Amino acid sequence: MLQSISNIFKIPDLKKKILITAMILVIYRLGSFIPVPGINAAVLKEFLAGAGGAGNLFGMFDLFVGGNFGRASVFALGIMPYITTSIVIQLLGGVLPFFERLKKEGAEGQKKINQYTRYGTVAVAAFQAIGFSVFLLNLDGASGPAVPHPGFLFLFTSVVTMVTGVIFIMWLGEQITEHGIGNGISLIIFAGIIARYPNGFINMFQMVRAGAMTIFMAVAVLLVMVAVTASVVLVTEGIRKIPVQYAKRIIGRKVYGGQSTHIPLKVNTAGVIPIIFAQSILMFPRTIATFFKDSEIMNMIVQWLSPGAFLYTLLYVGLIIFFAYFYTAMVLNPVEMAENMKKYGGFIPGRKPGKKTSDYINNVLLRITLPGATFFAFIAVLPEFMQKWSNLPFYFGGTGLIIIVGVALDTLQQIESHLVMRHYEGFMKRGKLRGRRG
Repeated sequence: MLQSISNIFKIPDLKKKILITAMILVIYRLGSFIPVPGINAAVLKEFLAGAGGAGNLFGMFDLFVGGNFGRASVFALGIMPYITTSIVIQLLGGVLPFFERLKKEGAEGQKKINQYTRYGTVAVAAFQAIGFSVFLLNLDGASGPAVPHPGFLFLFTSVVTMVTGVIFIMWLGEQITEHGIGNGISLIIFAGIIARYPNGFINMFQMVRAGAMTIFMAVAVLLVMVAVTASVVLVTEGIRKIPVQYAKRIIGRKVYGGQSTHIPLKVNTAGVIPIIFAQSILMFPRTIATFFKDSEIMNMIVQWLSPGAFLYTLLYVGLIIFFAYFYTAMVLNPVEMAENMKKYGGFIPGRKPGKKTSDYINNVLLRITLPGATFFAFIAVLPEFMQKWSNLPFYFGGTGLIIIVGVALDTLQQIESHLVMRHYEGFMKRGKLRGRRG
């Protein structure tokens, strides 16, 4: 491992990419502490720390943007408008023929999709910035109003500042993807989430010193964290290989095909998307209900849909499994996969090309999606159980952990490919060799 790390800095190109990535992430973190003019951030922090902000859409949003929302920084909206637009356009690719054609046009089509995603990001960012600004205008706390000097000038300034912040973050992400290492947008979300952990561990250490948590409990929590993280890595990397054989074709004097390969189907194709959808649906009514504290019905809704409540947990798990199947069906089309195999002379041994092949792939997807979705549903509800069991002073598990693991694995694999390509031993080389011998 240490030798592989030292090899990274022996390759000038890879060293340059890593340094560029690190520099851009530092710029992003520095920008996270530049406030939007005219906002009393203390009032917003008070709201998020109280019952009005815990476990609702605002709290979830603040988690994804790395605390920028709570600080009312110029990056308050984070990269979420881009993520939202990307998901919508990806889903539209399976519904609208226009986007479906663009997906099939290769690099040129992807370039157009990226351009539409940028335009959509600006529109979504403007809508969210207006909503956030209006929300702040109506927010009061113990230290006074969130906006001491309301008016059109504040509204215009805050909207322009936050939309510009989103565009700048989007540009930073694209620079990482193009000149750095890893997926830029994912790394920015990764940096925002992981920035919370050092402070959380410091708080846990202080609890042990103060006697609020025993040393035994702290060690047990750390062991559970390691075990859960390892299991998330295993499930994230888990694939089901469907063997594919290509028949030999003679074209002129050349023979094509004849090789064996496989279709790698992930155990959880949808990744973290089902959890995000499920959280958004369940937290929306609870967020609305918190604004009507005098209503008994609304208070019952808040109680029923609070994280940790039986009804919330039941609906949460059910929605995650539902959206895992829904998103997998939108992204992977067994009929199209079967047609492409048939077009290039490929077939699954023991299955007839065409409908029999598509039915087989569909059945495999149905079987492997359930355990993957069930496991990720367990990880999604883990934070509530962790905090009840150990009084953990920070949020561990859930969406944040899955994103961290996914981004870290993707970045390590890219570094690995650079090392192996230049005849260095990579991080995972020995494991791959053992797999081949087996």
